[in-house]
Amino acid sequence: MLSVLAIGIEVTMILTLVGISYGTLDEAARHARGVGADILVRPPGASVISLSTSPMSQEFLPFFMKQPHVTFATGTMIQPLSGLDTLTGVDLADFDKLSGGFRFLKGGPFEHDDDLIVDEYYAREKKLTVGSTIELMNRPWRVSGIFESGKLARVCAQLTVLQTLTGSPRKLSQIYLKVDDPNRAQPVVEGLRAKLPGYFIHTMEEFTSYLTINSVALLRNFIGVVIGIAIVVGFIVVSMAMYTAVLERTREIGILKALGASSSYILDLLFRETLVIAVIGTGLGIAMTYGTQWLMMHAVPASLTQETVYKWWPIAGAISITGALLGAIFPGWKAVKQDVIQALSYE
Repeated sequence: MLSVLAIGIEVTMILTLVGISYGTLDEAARHARGVGADILVRPPGASVISLSTSPMSQEFLPFFMKQPHVTFATGTMIQPLSGLDTLTGVDLADFDKLSGGFRFLKGGPFEHDDDLIVDEYYAREKKLTVGSTIELMNRPWRVSGIFESGKLARVCAQLTVLQTLTGSPRKLSQIYLKVDDPNRAQPVVEGLRAKLPGYFIHTMEEFTSYLTINSVALLRNFIGVVIGIAIVVGFIVVSMAMYTAVLERTREIGILKALGASSSYILDLLFRETLVIAVIGTGLGIAMTYGTQWLMMHAVPASLTQETVYKWWPIAGAISITGALLGAIFPGWKAVKQDVIQALSYE
């Protein structure tokens, strides 16, 4: 049972990490699509999931508005907080023109400089209601509204207020463009790239297509490291369990060999037992991922999003079974090398 549990934890660890990676990227793509823009512009040095430390000047907005087919331009500022949280500065009037604005479930827009609006999941995680006070960036903020999740960000403040607090007046982290015809977005992007070499300029469709595990090298490498650790854990646990089983069954193995059982027969018994343990452990691990998914949804809905990635079930199962069978090799070799006489006299 301990071996089954250990393999189950191994599978859960793999599937949970993969689920969080997919969930986080898909959530980012959903927020990006919810903005309603056709083109995203970021400063040089920006990547798919991170921003450059050199924000853009707000003076870029008139420049973009003069470009062919561009009908509207607005920008936001992003300030990292603790953990994975960020605070986004937004001009609500401009955002309303771009996407139709936020849909408030409770409360409403900013009323004072120290007001925040938060999405429903952030409010649930932090136990916030309209009028609640929360401390961010070493200062208190008042929640003026709670909006439906899926647009732009989870926590927003007034753009000018955030720019002043961070000492970055009239600076933007990213700029959103709207064009008169979405089909013209790609030609507009190509024209802007020629005028602004080095800038991260993509259609929103192209940007969201990059939000995959294969496109984000950091996540891909991290998942590889965790899978490697999981294989080692499974190998060690099964190896110890089967080694103990061989010691406990020394006399039984001696009896089987005395009755004419071949080495292949003994190995077959041990490997079949290992396979059963690994398969049951894999099933337990898959079941436990629903537990971790429920826990994250109710404990940290705004911080971590875990998806069920079905295509990884057979991959995680193959990893756990392979690790378990590798762990049974040494105990199996010890079993078949036992001397019959010594095995029969073993107490």
